[in-house]
Amino acid sequence: MDRDVAVWYDREGDYLEVLFEQKEGYFRETDNDAVMEKVDQGGHVIGFSILNVSQNSSEVPVSVTLRDAAP
Repeated sequence: MDRDVAVWYDREGDYLEVLFEQKEGYFRETDNDAVMEKVDQGGHVIGFSILNVSQNSSEVPVSVTLRDAAP
């Protein structure tokens, strides 16, 4: 399946945002303090953001489970 993905990086804010879909949604917390997941009104994950991207070590990846709403 082909899918367009939008990626933004704000160097000044050291903030990365990745969107799988361009639609209304809101951010909610994850188990990782640096990562927020963006979900639509049905709770389906449509993207995520990472704070303080440049402070993450390249030796240890940022890891989080994005939790989609139950089907």
